[in-house]
Amino acid sequence: MGTEVIFAAEGGEMNVSMSHETSKTLPDIKLSTRIKKTLKQKLADFVPAWKGRVQDIPASGEVLTGPCVVITFAEEVPKSAWAGYRRIIKISPYARSEDGGTEQVEGWSALLIAGLHQVRLEDEQGGAFTCLYLGSTDSERADIASGLVTRSLRFGVYVPEPHRATENGVTRDPWLAALQQWTGNELGADWSLYADRWPGGYKMPSVLWRLSGYGTAVAGTSALEVRKQWIGHILTEDTSLTDQTVSLLVERLALQSRIPITQVGNESDGVHAMDANHTRYVTVDEVTADLQADAYLNGQIRLTLTQRIRRPVTNAPLMREIHHSKAIQ
Repeated sequence: MGTEVIFAAEGGEMNVSMSHETSKTLPDIKLSTRIKKTLKQKLADFVPAWKGRVQDIPASGEVLTGPCVVITFAEEVPKSAWAGYRRIIKISPYARSEDGGTEQVEGWSALLIAGLHQVRLEDEQGGAFTCLYLGSTDSERADIASGLVTRSLRFGVYVPEPHRATENGVTRDPWLAALQQWTGNELGADWSLYADRWPGGYKMPSVLWRLSGYGTAVAGTSALEVRKQWIGHILTEDTSLTDQTVSLLVERLALQSRIPITQVGNESDGVHAMDANHTRYVTVDEVTADLQADAYLNGQIRLTLTQRIRRPVTNAPLMREIHHSKAIQ
């Protein structure tokens, strides 16, 4: 039996049918072509010497002439629920020994990392993707055929999938809606707020909140404590601004203590029902931050919110009378 795989990105989607015996995923050829073309243009802008010399992997017998840079697509990575479709690429700058060799490659590598890591790019059709630097798998080496010095840098390319239900702060979870509203009040209108996953057209600076865990515990005979763990992603084009914003939100959350939630409910909604415009609160139980975490993929803030709710009362007939006897049978 065949399986349908959908690779989605801004600007469209592609349906591919395949059997279970084939590879787990098949690349969206059009998407890959657009990504590579966009990266080639970007690399040529980084280093003027690369204009007209940003190439695909050389064919058998072809000898590279430097300076140049080669882009190759490597393995695909399982899709992330919030980051989207992922693909690994390798970017390999090549330099001539007489131009500095190893030193030149090191300088270009630093330029590539600074220019592409956590950077949002758009292709010619408006499709957005994000590059994340994943490290280098080898050291500088001399290419045997050309004599050029090179090294390979690995980048993850993430293509967010359109998800209109959570764009522009629209969410059904009242806790998440309250958290977004609070964040917007703290940071101002210049920030874009997202829920659950990065949308295809995400902008920067932005904050993404997503639910990572959920639990309940008995709190007395008539109440339950609901606990929800959230992860916050703060993404900007400036590392200093990112760190400052993470620190600001963590401090303000710790000081806030409680976040108001306004819900509209009725009796048919069950135990979570509330009267119209009735305001309740969630309590900030714990909040921490890791400034070294990947902002786009892993998120820097870990937040736990709690709320007590009434346990449903079981309807049972009232005890009418009790019979008692002192005799021991």
